[in-house]
Amino acid sequence: MTEKNLWQSFLDIIVNEVNSASYHAWFHDLKLISMTKDKITIQVPMEIHKKVLSDIYYTLMDDTFYKLTNVNYSFEFLLKDEVDKPDKNVDNSDVIEATNVVDKPKESEKNKNEVWNSNLNPDLNFDNYIVGDSNRLAKVAGLAVAEQPGKVHNPLFIYGKSGIGKTHLMHAIGNYIVNNTHKKVLYTTSEMFKDDYVNISNTKYGNNNFEAAGDFKKKYRDIDVLIIDDIQYLVGAEKTQQEFFHTFNALHQANKQIIISSDRSPNDLKLLEERLRSRFTWGLPVDIYPPDFELRCKILKLKLKNMTISTKIDENVIEYIANSCQNDVRFLEGALNRLMAYTAMIVPEKIDLNFAVEALADFVNINIYNKNSIEEIQKAVADYYKITVDDLKGKRKSANIAYPRMIGMYLSRSMSEENYNRIGLEFGGRDHSTVIHACDKIKRDLKNNESLEKQLEEIKNSM
Repeated sequence: MTEKNLWQSFLDIIVNEVNSASYHAWFHDLKLISMTKDKITIQVPMEIHKKVLSDIYYTLMDDTFYKLTNVNYSFEFLLKDEVDKPDKNVDNSDVIEATNVVDKPKESEKNKNEVWNSNLNPDLNFDNYIVGDSNRLAKVAGLAVAEQPGKVHNPLFIYGKSGIGKTHLMHAIGNYIVNNTHKKVLYTTSEMFKDDYVNISNTKYGNNNFEAAGDFKKKYRDIDVLIIDDIQYLVGAEKTQQEFFHTFNALHQANKQIIISSDRSPNDLKLLEERLRSRFTWGLPVDIYPPDFELRCKILKLKLKNMTISTKIDENVIEYIANSCQNDVRFLEGALNRLMAYTAMIVPEKIDLNFAVEALADFVNINIYNKNSIEEIQKAVADYYKITVDDLKGKRKSANIAYPRMIGMYLSRSMSEENYNRIGLEFGGRDHSTVIHACDKIKRDLKNNESLEKQLEEIKNSM
């Protein structure tokens, strides 16, 4: 059997051993690099794959290859740049055999008959969580937590703008845990947590505050997984922050999984207690960017599957809506609902672009994406400063090029709402941290430089 056939046989077995979400997250994008008599080298797409494959799936992979070859192989997991640079020192300390492939419930847990309300929406799962470049790492990290709650990325801190899928991902993690273990999961919001804490002194308990406090602690600490949404709303509630601090510590010390979401990163939650913010970074903070054009189209197509207008709608209508609604997935849903209502009223034979423009005339912003694309911004910046687009994308660091390059990155971020990774890619494959630095630099300069502000306005007006 050739290496290629052996690898395909391995994947054919794995796809039947794990669920669909796990297969696509951890195995679908793996590449066989080499095989020796006792070692298999595999290319993985992200650093997190090394840990998950080593900690969770190592035994399954070992058993599968043994069934196919009668050989016990060791595995080496490498990123693409590590494969391209074989002389690079690679830390393979994570490649160790895990004692358990899955987190099996204890016997005592299996006998629990307690009815528990997790507050989870069962319709939100990994299968209908559409993935693109803007949320791929968050999805992979979320699935890793779902498969080994309390053992990896604790806490998992998910942050990003409103309406880009943070809540969907949190429910998906919770539902996966509920459906595959006997662990007790609770989804809540910071507002609900605050209300429950305030209600300790509620009159329904009379003077028995000890009973109220006991019920509160049982709800939030006698669980295996706490999922708390919109943590930024604890700002200003000092006593509630103190209680959450103690709840966090109690769960974390007991190796219970904590999943938190916010509209900003832990370091940007300046009005929360420092001791809370520092704990939020103990595990893995991961951000979700606004969906790019390709992902917006995927989301629209998935949502259309359950709508009666799906057979009538033209492809260019989907692209029109995706171009016009850039930052908020809920806005995409609203546009489709508006279109469906208008269709029910007019009953056209076909939903073409002219019909969609009429139906959504006062609902969407017309083709913002096309007008303010990164390519057009680059051309406007290059023309203004009398350099070339290739200069903006190149490696030269002279002041007459480096500063316009930062301006181009800043305008790409502020006008197109593309994520930092995409902007960096369009500016010569630069790292997202370079784009963040450029944006922060221009923001600072704008505060004290009226001339710069005028330059940016002239660039915008030239587009």
